[in-house]
Order: sequence, then C-alpha cells, then structure tokens
Amino acid sequence: MTTSRERLEAVGNQIPPLIALIVLWMLLWGEFSWLNLLVGFVVAMIVTVVFYLVPVQLSGRLHPLHTVVFFVRLIVDIVRASIDVSWLAVKPRLVTSNAILEIRLRTRSDLILTWTAVATSIVPGSIVVDIDRESSILFLHVLNMHSARDIERFRRRVLDTERRIVRGFGSREDVERMRGVRPENRLTARRAARTNGKASS
Repeated sequence: MTTSRERLEAVGNQIPPLIALIVLWMLLWGEFSWLNLLVGFVVAMIVTVVFYLVPVQLSGRLHPLHTVVFFVRLIVDIVRASIDVSWLAVKPRLVTSNAILEIRLRTRSDLILTWTAVATSIVPGSIVVDIDRESSILFLHVLNMHSARDIERFRRRVLDTERRIVRGFGSREDVERMRGVRPENRLTARRAARTNGKASS
C-alpha cells in the first residue's frame, strides 16, 4: 500500500522526462508555437503513460556556483569542439582515426548518468552509442583518436564533466563518492573515532 507521499514522489519523478520530451519535440520542429507546445505536451503524456520510463530520482540538491561553472564550461567545450570538427572537415590530407570508447563513470545515479551522456553527446566530435545502466558505463563514438594519449585525454574530459555535474546537481552521496569516500565509510570512520576517543578517556 503506497502512501500519499510515495505517490507524490512518483509523480514528481515523471516530471523531468516529461519536460525533456516536450523540449525534444519543440527542437525537432525547430520553432516555438503554442500549437507545437500543446501537441508536444500531449505526445509526452502519451509516451510517459503508455510506455515504461525508468523514474529519475532527483537529488534535491542544487549548488548555484557549480551549476554556473558546469554550463559555462559546457559552452566553452561546444565552441572549442565545433572549431576542431570544422577544421577536420576542411583539413587537407585528413587521416581519420575514430574509436569506440568504454568509459566507466564513478557514480551510480541514473540522473548523473543521463546528464553526463547528454552533456557529452551535444559536444561535437563524440556521441553516445550505448549505455550500461547497471554498471554506469558509457560507450561513445569519438572522432580523431590517434593515440593512447588522445584516448586518455578524452576519458578525463568525460569524467571531469561528470564531476562538474555532481558538484552542481548531485546528491550528497554522489559528492562523497566523487571524493573517493563513500558515506558509509565516513560513518564507519566517525564511529571508530568515537570509540577510540572513549577508550583513550
């Protein structure tokens, strides 16, 4: 028997994918109009009701400064990557060397996984081709990978994107995991410190 709070949380978890579907519908049409907005809302409602969507668990946390840092850096990455891809298109004697990379994220949050996948895909030169949700692994097709150094540089770039997203929107558990210390480990350390303090006194 679900409580009213659980039902309210379930409805709230469906709002982000609903909004995302409406935005996607508007982007596909390429223009804003009230008719497109209404049709997009109806289509999004049908999709969320008829088809199963994994509920997105919101973290309930927002850090304004880190959020601004994330979006500013994302814009910089998009501009820089656009210039790089444009140069590849006109570069004489172009030797392509693309790669499919497997990148394991450090969090286990569906929200962070989705944000990282979207933020990585909208940067020109890379696109997510598959996701292992249970293991938090992104599989990406990446342009212009000529060496192990290029691959490692791109891998660090994706993990840095994940870190900025966690700092901006992630839960406290995600933040602790990014620091390399899980909350349960920190709790254990606190208990051990209290025990040692009592023993010494």
